[in-house]
Amino acid sequence: MMAILKKPDALKRGAQAFFQHQAAGGVLLMIAAALALLLDNSPIAWLYDGLLETPVVIQVGALEIDKPLLLWINDGLMAIFFFLVGLEIKREVVEGRLSNFRQAGLPVMAAIGGMVVPAAVYIGINYGDTAALNGWAIPAATDIAFALGVLALMGPRVPVALKVFLLALAIIDDLGAIIIIALFYTSQLSTQVLAIAAIGIAALAYLNWRGVTKVAPYLVVGLIVWVCVLKSGVHATLAGVAIALFIPIKASNERGESPLKEIEHGLAPWVAFGIMPIFAFANAGVSLHGLTFDDLFAGIPLGIAAGLFIGKQLGIMSFAWAGVKLGIARLPDGVTWFQIYGASLLAGIGFTMSLFIGTLAFDNPEHAASVRIGVLTGSLLSAVVGYLVLRAALPAAETKSPSIEGARTA
Repeated sequence: MMAILKKPDALKRGAQAFFQHQAAGGVLLMIAAALALLLDNSPIAWLYDGLLETPVVIQVGALEIDKPLLLWINDGLMAIFFFLVGLEIKREVVEGRLSNFRQAGLPVMAAIGGMVVPAAVYIGINYGDTAALNGWAIPAATDIAFALGVLALMGPRVPVALKVFLLALAIIDDLGAIIIIALFYTSQLSTQVLAIAAIGIAALAYLNWRGVTKVAPYLVVGLIVWVCVLKSGVHATLAGVAIALFIPIKASNERGESPLKEIEHGLAPWVAFGIMPIFAFANAGVSLHGLTFDDLFAGIPLGIAAGLFIGKQLGIMSFAWAGVKLGIARLPDGVTWFQIYGASLLAGIGFTMSLFIGTLAFDNPEHAASVRIGVLTGSLLSAVVGYLVLRAALPAAETKSPSIEGARTA
């Protein structure tokens, strides 16, 4: 009887331990992607496709937003994801790892190489195919959750400085992806609606200038900005970044906490365990029926996979090495070049961001399937090889002593 009563408590503790683990977000992403692949290659594929194509309409007077569920996920939920990314970027630039030039030098150089070289690899493979070239930015992205999740599998063997390097690299990579989306993946612009959005941005700046620390005014104005950006032709996710940049970080609210840090702390689990798995489920489904090796080695999937797996490691390692040799950056204490190489492989896990840019680059279903194949292949190769390299590069785990003192130092 006591064993039965204790079982729910054990399950609860196990669930809590799982969600607190750094790899949990990456595991859920993997499960969501695998489930999407399974459903889209099963007899009920029609149900999966029909769910994503379900029309969802919100109308207030003359204002109407009519989109299928898939686009609500990609334009709506991902705006929240980018809002969190914007909060992280602001915090890191103002007082974090990117606020000091000596700390930022290596990840900045590595991130530049990690965006330029994969794009060049993709362009080289697809040179001459005008339609395919629109996806040049897809392999330039890094998935923070997956990359850090794989790194976390190594446990305490991973030097803190290596985690900091990979996290800073991925954040700068996200900033680069945001700039790319803003400059290259916007449709025909509506200047009138953009003007209203600009007024909303000015209102956010005024709230910040006045020292308003309550979150509600920022969210109300931010929702208006999001709707305007959605209707303007600029991708709606950029509104999330713009809103985040005006959330106060220095001021303290009535609880004595920074509004930015409080929102970031509260929002992060919802993004990691809700929004990102939903996005993966909605975008990773691809039918493998009739798939051949010729399909795998077609221009788009090959360019993406090669960009992620080969371009990322070449770009990150070459630019990081050049930065150190030129005196722009320095190798962190306790970190080897072999470990940096392992981290560069993990940066080739594009997944969420690569799939997202792929949805902007191509709206043709055939191209969309090619994007998913390329992203899944390149990300899987990067994850497996990166894990194996880091296992060899990191020091062996210390054997814990049964003594209390040994447990403290292990």
